[in-house]
Amino acid sequence: MNIHEYQARQILESYGISVPRAGDASTPEEARQLAVELGGRVVVKAQVHAGGRGKAGGVKLVNSPDEAAEAAAAMLGTNLVTHQTKAGGVPVRKVLVAELTDIADELYVAITMDADARAPMVMASSEGGVEIEEVAANTPEKIVRVAADPLIGLSPYHARDIAMKIGIPIDLVRPATALISNLCKVFQELDASLVEINPLVVTTDGRVMALDAKISFEDDALFRHKEILELEDPEQNDELEQKAHDAGLAYVKLDGGRVGCMVNGAGLAMATMDITKTAGAAPANFLDVGGGAAEDKIAEAFEIIVSDTDVEAILVNLFGGILRCDVAARGIVMGAQNTATKLPLVVAMRGTNAEEGLQILADAGLNVTTVGDLGEAATALTVVLASAASSNKGNS
Repeated sequence: MNIHEYQARQILESYGISVPRAGDASTPEEARQLAVELGGRVVVKAQVHAGGRGKAGGVKLVNSPDEAAEAAAAMLGTNLVTHQTKAGGVPVRKVLVAELTDIADELYVAITMDADARAPMVMASSEGGVEIEEVAANTPEKIVRVAADPLIGLSPYHARDIAMKIGIPIDLVRPATALISNLCKVFQELDASLVEINPLVVTTDGRVMALDAKISFEDDALFRHKEILELEDPEQNDELEQKAHDAGLAYVKLDGGRVGCMVNGAGLAMATMDITKTAGAAPANFLDVGGGAAEDKIAEAFEIIVSDTDVEAILVNLFGGILRCDVAARGIVMGAQNTATKLPLVVAMRGTNAEEGLQILADAGLNVTTVGDLGEAATALTVVLASAASSNKGNS
C-alpha cells in the first residue's frame, strides 16, 4: 500500500526526522493561506502515488501566495500523467505546500527488502535529486548498500559509515547518522516495503533534512497497523485492481497484454503468464482466485478480466483441489452471462471434478477451446489470437 508524500512526511516527523515546514491543501485558498504562513516563496506539489511529478508539471516553485493559489488551482481536480501512471493519469485531490529550502547538497537514501540478503537493504548515494535507476545504470559505484540485521536493525556504526561514504560534512555526520537510524526504525516498526528520501538535503545553514518522502507498506502486515490502513487513498489505485482488492482477489493489471489470465495459485499464475509469451502474446493481468473461492467470487474475477478493454482472449488454467473445477466453471458461466462477453476462452482444467467443470462450460455455449496441458494451451492461444486479430482487422 502506498501513501501520499504529505502523509509520509508526518510519519517521518513522528520519528524525529527533520523535514521542511509544510501543509496539505485541498483548495486554492488553503494553498494561499499556507503560503502566507510559510513566508510567500514555496513549492507546490501535486499529491499522487507516482514519481516523475516535476517533469509532468506536478511540482511548481512560486514566489507569492497568489502564485501558490494559481498553481494549486491548475493541479487540483485534474489527472496528472507521469511515466509511472496509466495513460489516463491519476487524480489530484490535494497539494503539498512547503517552504523553500536553501540547498547546499542533494543526496539519496532508501530502505527496501533484499531477497538475496534476506534482510532490509539500506541504499544511499551522493547523487540525490535524480532517479536512482539512472544512477544505478550510469554510475553504480556511487550507490552504497548495507544490509540491516533483521532482528536488531542497522548498527550505529553502519549508519555513520553510510553518512560518511555519501559525502555528509563531518560536522553533520552525527545528525545524519541519527536520521538514517530513525529511517530504519520507520521501515521495521511499521512493516514498510520501501522508505525513500530523494532528495536528502544538506542545507546552507547546516541541517540534514528529508526534502521528499515516499513510503510503501507490506499489505500482508497492515492488520497490525490499523492507523496506517486509514491513510489509504483508493482513488489512486487502478480501478480494476481496487475492485479486485475489495473482492479479496489477488489481481495486478499489466501493461501491453492481450491475454486475460485466471488461475488458482501464484506458481500456476507465473507458469500461465509464461505460456502467453510462448504463444507470442503477453499477459494482461496477474489474477489468482485462491484455493477456496466460491462461485460468486469466480464470477467477479471473470468480470474484472472482461472489463479490461485490452483483453482479446482469456486463458483459464485451474488445478482442482480445495477449489473444485465444477464450482469454478459455474462461476465462469455466471460471469460470462453477467457481462454477455463473446471473448474466446482457452481452458485447462485438471483435478477435482475437472470433467464436470469442462462439461458445464461446454453446455453453456461459450466460445471455449479446452486443452489438456500448457503446451496445448500455447498452441490454442496462438490460433485464437490470430483469429481475433483477423476479425479486428476486418471490422476496421
